[in-house]
Amino acid sequence: MKLVGISGSIIGSKTSKAVHEVLQTAKAKDASIITELIDLKDYEVEFVSGKPFNEYNNDTQKVVTAILSADFLLIGTPIYQASIPGVLKNVFDHLPIDALKSKVTGIVTTGGTEKHFLVTEYQLRPIINYLKGVVPVGNVFVHNNDFSKDNEITNMDIKNRIDRLVEEMIYLQNGISNRVEN
Repeated sequence: MKLVGISGSIIGSKTSKAVHEVLQTAKAKDASIITELIDLKDYEVEFVSGKPFNEYNNDTQKVVTAILSADFLLIGTPIYQASIPGVLKNVFDHLPIDALKSKVTGIVTTGGTEKHFLVTEYQLRPIINYLKGVVPVGNVFVHNNDFSKDNEITNMDIKNRIDRLVEEMIYLQNGISNRVEN
């Protein structure tokens, strides 16, 4: 199985670190899982303009293709102004309506206030549901205070929640994959 993690910001490193932590945890739980990190700050994803997909630049095509080829996904995003960054929304806009069908899509968010966890429920979950993804119950919010000065997650409760999220994602995706194969 291939797990693609997306870090949905072009600035900072906390979200990327959180996504990387989830990918490492998945690999530790099941060594057969292939992981890939798509950090949007490393790509020049063009704005959606309605042109045919093959006319977008290589970075745009690579990001979308990685998402479509994944067996399951992790969306990582910081919360700015009580919303997801525009660069992440732009990636979603590039995806076809059934892009996440039969794909478990976990969420890890980072933010500076506890109230930002609501963005997961009121913005991200509806987008993922629209794209027909399966959202686990145990998604993770990481407060800025849960990171060290080196942007490492230091809060053991958060690490435990990441562990439970990974277990749920693998369990759900295995169930979906077995059902689809039969």
